[in-house]
Amino acid sequence: MTKEKWGQAVVAGKDKELIRKLALLNAIAYDGKAHFQPVLGKLLTKKPSLKTRVKRIAPVVAEIVEAINLLSMKAQKDEVKARWPEALAKEPVKAEKKLPPLLNAEKYAQVVTRFSPNPDCVLHLGSARAIILCHEYAKMYNGLFYLRFEDTDPRLKRTQLSFYDLIQADLEWLDCKWDAEFIQSDRIPIYYEHAEKLIGDGNAYVCTCKTSDFRKVVLVEHACPCRDLPPHQQLSRWRKMLDGTFGEGEAVVRIKTNLNHPNPALREWPALRIIDPEKHPHPRVGSKYRVWPLYNFACGIDDHLLGVTHIIRGKEHLTNRKRQEFMYRYFGWEYPEAIHYGRLKITGATLSKSKIIQGMRDRMFTGWDDPRLATFIALRKRGITPEAIRRLIIDVGPKPVDVVLSWDNLYAHNRKIIDPLANRYFFVQDPRKIVVKNAPHDLTAKIPLHPDAPKRGYRQFQVKSLKKEASLWISSFDMNIFERRKIVRLMSLFNVQIENVAKEVVEAIYYSESHEEARKLEAPLIHWIPTGTGIGCSVVMPDAAITRGLAEDGCRKLETNDIVQFERFGFARVETVDSRGLKAYYAHR
Repeated sequence: MTKEKWGQAVVAGKDKELIRKLALLNAIAYDGKAHFQPVLGKLLTKKPSLKTRVKRIAPVVAEIVEAINLLSMKAQKDEVKARWPEALAKEPVKAEKKLPPLLNAEKYAQVVTRFSPNPDCVLHLGSARAIILCHEYAKMYNGLFYLRFEDTDPRLKRTQLSFYDLIQADLEWLDCKWDAEFIQSDRIPIYYEHAEKLIGDGNAYVCTCKTSDFRKVVLVEHACPCRDLPPHQQLSRWRKMLDGTFGEGEAVVRIKTNLNHPNPALREWPALRIIDPEKHPHPRVGSKYRVWPLYNFACGIDDHLLGVTHIIRGKEHLTNRKRQEFMYRYFGWEYPEAIHYGRLKITGATLSKSKIIQGMRDRMFTGWDDPRLATFIALRKRGITPEAIRRLIIDVGPKPVDVVLSWDNLYAHNRKIIDPLANRYFFVQDPRKIVVKNAPHDLTAKIPLHPDAPKRGYRQFQVKSLKKEASLWISSFDMNIFERRKIVRLMSLFNVQIENVAKEVVEAIYYSESHEEARKLEAPLIHWIPTGTGIGCSVVMPDAAITRGLAEDGCRKLETNDIVQFERFGFARVETVDSRGLKAYYAHR
């Protein structure tokens, strides 16, 4: 008895039916894709007696799961409905998750939120939470959503003009259209006005201490010598900052706070500093300004002046809120509602702008759209939809706890969206030939473009039987399932029995045409294309590797940005189709 037959004998009859049922229910619960480990775990929970034979059972479970995953979601549900209707009835209908109500929204005549990127890099998946939460809440309450470019650091966070446009394009792609746009480098006179007001009122001062000396005194809760100078001297120092008397690093405006505050980071925080305009010109305003506001000063003033009612940002900004509250009290302003969510990590994704920028400098990546990156440009190129990103973020919500996700979380949302839309095609990677003897006659295979949408049409394949032999291309990754005398089904064509497996050619003999017979025999299903047909195809994978092979002739009609499913391979977005062949970017299975 072969190893395969031995394993099947272990789970024959009712147990095998149970595995199929569990795999189907698991697939339905996870957007049409069953997962091996949960199915095996559920089986062993229901049948503990099988635990002693798990090594023999596991390969059979894996094979059944793979067969289930070849079915469309409709076919999966139809089978459960026909064989186990009571199980399907118990499956809960998942309503689309919604965001929790916004804190104190009723206090305000109109809810106003903002997304405030620094245009020193393109946006990536880590930015999605701030963008989508702010936009969704504004939309939920018929409010306003602002885009504000925070570009007041021409020295360290170097702005590039191209990033303004790229960020706008990303928000448009995400369908997060903003109601108004503000650029902080256009608002410098406003910040100067408010700085002078604070200095004149004795609530801020110009500090000329060395940074190291200032830190020493503030750590022991003492005031630096500059703090208690009278306002007229402070304003004189302020004018020297503006006119160039003080150079870069020689003076900074500080907000007066509680010198005894238990958190040293809140004591006397810096509000404005000098940046040499000749060494570090700004890409938008050139050398026009030499005194630039720091984050907390510009952000805090803008949130009030622009009428932002709800600040939605990461919990790493909790300290910044405390800093800004000192300034708000001096101006007599009420601080907006603040929602601080936890950190979001995606396993295997680089969500650090500094690492992305360094990787670009080191030429580790081919561009901002390199498939190894989690930038929106790269995700768009791979066929990830903005709606999938929106659903992912709404699922996570604004909760304050840290969240770790995997790519599979995003892919599950994307699969649910694109599966009903993507036409199916055969892509044979790294092709190998299979020669089928005793093929009784020419065959025409008629396969729907989508199993659940017959009205879309069909793909048609002509398989010639020359001297009772049919020759087809199959994928090299299927070679490991072939063994002598094993029955294999060529999808939508016929069943064959393997006779000989060589490196480049598989020899087989025609067995039957019946799909039902293949199912009873639990024959693996493989895809194919007739020899003498096909278009050269290269698929760029998420790790930037390129998988090459042949795609069926129907792919010649595809267009850029079409999302397709290469059966048994995965979803992909078409980049180009021309005389050189087809190029696509892999999305996921």
